Amino acid sequence: MCSKIASIVVEDYLHALSKRPATRAAELTASEREVLQLVSEGQTSKEIAARLHMSSKSVETHRRKIMDKLNLHSIAGLTKYAIQNGMTSL
Repeated sequence: MCSKIASIVVEDYLHALSKRPATRAAELTASEREVLQLVSEGQTSKEIAARLHMSSKSVETHRRKIMDKLNLHSIAGLTKYAIQNGMTSL
């Protein structure tokens, strides 16, 4: 493989890695990490809101932002991500 093609392949690979959920966890705020942990432990938005002293709407907003940042599309995906990354106490 010539150096120009190799360079393009490496750049594409590095770009793809930067979009992986594991590398994007650093983009989560402390509140988002806390909500993610509680969601992964099976708590409802209402339960999380009461525990964190915020509205259910705020919890849902945090959850939506987490899903966007990590490119996840379900609660199951969030739970799997939290378990794989040691973000849950279960």
